[in-house]
Amino acid sequence: MYIILLLVLQIKMVIKMNFKISLAGDLGSGKTTVAKILKEKMNAEIISAGVIYRRIAKSLNMTVEQFNINNEKDKQYDTLVDDMLKSYDEKEGNYIFDSRLAFHFVPSAVSFYLKADHDVAAHRVFDANRTDEHFCTVEETEKSLESRRASEKRRYLDYYGVDILDMTNYDFVIDTTNICPEKVAELIYNSWLSKIQ
Repeated sequence: MYIILLLVLQIKMVIKMNFKISLAGDLGSGKTTVAKILKEKMNAEIISAGVIYRRIAKSLNMTVEQFNINNEKDKQYDTLVDDMLKSYDEKEGNYIFDSRLAFHFVPSAVSFYLKADHDVAAHRVFDANRTDEHFCTVEETEKSLESRRASEKRRYLDYYGVDILDMTNYDFVIDTTNICPEKVAELIYNSWLSKIQ
């Protein structure tokens, strides 16, 4: 009974305080799924750069991969999303950022990098049947993810001097390859609690 009471008090404390958590990571590492679990557990709002990018890409009749390649030459859309992220650094509220660069633009957030084996990540994305990404095979999915990963790495290094694959940028790194999303969310929550206490 004491443990349950302690957990309830911790959750109430989280709801009353302002906090920010950033989730960066490999494509297919489970960021979006984990963000949704944390949103419910922590009464937070999700700010997803990926959702914004997908909407813009769709409005331009581009795939996400095409949009990433376009953004290597045209910085306007990155700037739009980056400025939006920066505005959250001083805002009060409970936010979970699903963004590869939130650790950079919202330094007040406790930052996590979720990594996953590329083959496992490709299977996850393929099985997700996303409406804006259609792949015929897992191999095609993996090839697309590799292209996007390379494009993003080049772009962020060129635009901001930030290597998103440098794990020292993050407070915590979690390998999600063999862990269910609920367990990843639990690890993030516990790690976050240890960081703020």
